[in-house]
This record gives sequence, structure tokens and C-alpha cells, in this order.
Amino acid sequence: MISHPEKQKRWIHVCKSAKEKHSILMVLVHYVMYCTTSSMSLTYLFKSTDVDTVCHIVKNYIAHLLDVKVPLILGIWGGKGQGKSFQTELIFQAMGVEPVIMSAGELESERAGEPGKLIRERYRTASQVVKNQVRSFTTLTVELIGGLPSLMQGKMSCLMINDIDAGLGRFGNTQMTVNNQIVVGTLMNLADNPTRVSVGQDWRETDIVKRIPIIVTGNDFSRIYAPLIRDGRMEKFYWQPNQEDIVNIVHRMYEKDGISKEEIVSIVNTFPNQALDFYGALRSRTYDRSISKWVEDVGGVEKLGDKLLKRKKNEELPVFTAPEQTLEALLESGYSLIKEQQLVEETKLAKEYMKNMDD
Repeated sequence: MISHPEKQKRWIHVCKSAKEKHSILMVLVHYVMYCTTSSMSLTYLFKSTDVDTVCHIVKNYIAHLLDVKVPLILGIWGGKGQGKSFQTELIFQAMGVEPVIMSAGELESERAGEPGKLIRERYRTASQVVKNQVRSFTTLTVELIGGLPSLMQGKMSCLMINDIDAGLGRFGNTQMTVNNQIVVGTLMNLADNPTRVSVGQDWRETDIVKRIPIIVTGNDFSRIYAPLIRDGRMEKFYWQPNQEDIVNIVHRMYEKDGISKEEIVSIVNTFPNQALDFYGALRSRTYDRSISKWVEDVGGVEKLGDKLLKRKKNEELPVFTAPEQTLEALLESGYSLIKEQQLVEETKLAKEYMKNMDD
């Protein structure tokens, strides 16, 4: 790791050889990783995810200095509820990246061409964030002064699209819409021409935008148009936290509640093969009884609306006391959630209403 005592300055100049450029890239990645973990103490971030996401962002910001084709898009995919978007946003926060975020719901519209135009506009918005706040570089000169490299002073940005397969994926007999095709074409064009992005204005030779990394998340990229996810356009990372990762992340969730790591291991072993969201939901479920008691203190459900919305300006609500988190309470919540899961899987009331429905 690179130490950086206060006011210390170190200069690194990029040479022409590809080997030296790769070395500088890795220095940047490790330095950003050091600043990320030391400044935010994000010890629950996956090591592999750190490197892949940070490396992708750094590579795109210094792509003009590398003798390789750098994919513009990073695709992070994996099981539902595993914290793909959440962990990625933590990395953004630690690196000081100001992302422009889109969801799958914005990839369709009643107007043809609207989602494709929206993606180009959001991309240009992210580019403008960088253009306004980061000075230009003719050579890569990295100044280390107790913070991030000067390459990354100001605000970095990126375009992030969550659950892209929900908007562009083809499932069963679903049909491709015109907007699906335009969105795919737009993303492929951005990957091939990241500095030339038109939103319908007159063509100008000098209209060059900053290259902005794109990060997309999803559950199953095999449902997406293959040329979009091919190597060279999209770098792919399969997000699959192992047992150790899950224990560390869940332990960090409950660190302030005084739950020991041994108790977390017991919870994870009691409820195996669950998404990370499940372990977060345990804590939420333990609040139910305390909230019910608080409603009684307010005056019951009949007076709840008046107390919450129509109380006098200086009138205080009863104090809500958060429940103490214990291993027993969390296990009880877990069994309750498992029961609900099983009811959904086993009951399947739709079969009662639609007798001819296939499984």
C-alpha cells in the first residue's frame, strides 16, 4: 500500500510502454482501494468487487493513455437480493463518485425513442459533472497529497442502470419492443463511440464529451441481446458472496446492536441459502412489536392519523424505544419469514383461480 503522510508529494509520470501503463493503473487501483478502506472503514465490501469496480472506473478515466481497448460497460450480475446495487453505491460513496442512476422502469415509454434519448441525456449529464469539476490532463501525472490522486480530484461520475435485464431481457414469449431495440442500439453505440453522443442537436465537429464508465446490474444477462454483452463492449462480473462474505456483511449490519460474530455465524447457519436482504429483514421484523406498542401509546389506530398528521406544532409524539436485538429475537423473526416464504411457494392461489394455467 502507498502511505501518504500529510503534505507529502509524490509524482508518477506515465511512460509509453504498455507494461508501465499497466503498472500505473494498478498503482491507482491500489491507492484508491487504500483511500476507500481507510477513510470509510468499509471492511464489509467484497474484495473481488472492490477491485473489479474500482479498476473499471479507473481504466475508463485513463483509457486514452492505455494501448488496449477498454470496455465502457461493466455488468454486475447474480442472484436476487444479494446487494449488488447497494455495494456498488458504497464503492461510489467511498471513491467520491457522483453517479447518474437509472432503473429498468425508464427503459420503456409510450413514446418510441424516448428511453434511448434519455440514456444519451443522462450520459451527457454525467460527462458534464466531470467536465465542470475535473481539470484536463495531457499526461497522467498523479499527485498524492493525503487524499485521492489529482486525476480524481473534484467529482468523478458514471452512469448506472439497475436491473437492466428486467427492462431489456427476453423471457418466455415476451416480444421485443421498438424501445428495447433502440435502447440496445444506444448502449452498443455508446460502447463503440463513448465521446460522440448526440441528443438530436445539429452536428458539431467539436462536440466531444468526456468518456464516462457505465455500470449495469442484473440477475441473468443471458436474456439480453448477445452483441451488447460481448467482450470488448461489456466486462462481466458474477456477484456471488461466499459464506465468509455473508457473515462479514451481516456482522457489519448488526455491529451497533452488539451482536457478536459467533451469533451471526449461528444465524447464517440456521438460515442457509438466503439472500442478504433476508438477514437485513430480520432486524426490521423485530421492530413490529415495539411499533405496535408505540401505536397504543399514541392512542390506538383510531387516533393515529390525527397524531401523525394533525398534531399541534409544539406537540411531541411519544418516544419510540427501539427493541434490543438478541439472538433469540432474530431467530424468531427468521422462522417467521421462512414460514411466509413457504406459504408463497406452496399455496399458489393462482392455480385455484385459473384452472388451466400451466406450471
